[in-house]
Amino acid sequence: MTLTKNNIVTTISKDVGFTKKDSVTLVESLLEIVKKTLEAGEDVLISGFGKFCIKTKNSRKGRNPATGEPMTLKARKVVTFKCSGKLREKICCA
Repeated sequence: MTLTKNNIVTTISKDVGFTKKDSVTLVESLLEIVKKTLEAGEDVLISGFGKFCIKTKNSRKGRNPATGEPMTLKARKVVTFKCSGKLREKICCA
């Protein structure tokens, strides 16, 4: 099952006792903070969960998968995630 924003809102509403409206506001605010922080080029570290970082990828040679024609892929920025040791333990050793 995929965890969606709606699932998170529902879980917060039930488990914490917030109203659905307050839960939506909380989740939206949290995600907006994460987005703005990453846009500013800063890392987002959530203790016990992991770290989101912006990594710059250089331009490189590639090929069009449909035609096989060689092409150059432009330099770009990507978001990477590295899970914490605690999370890794729960995932790998569960």
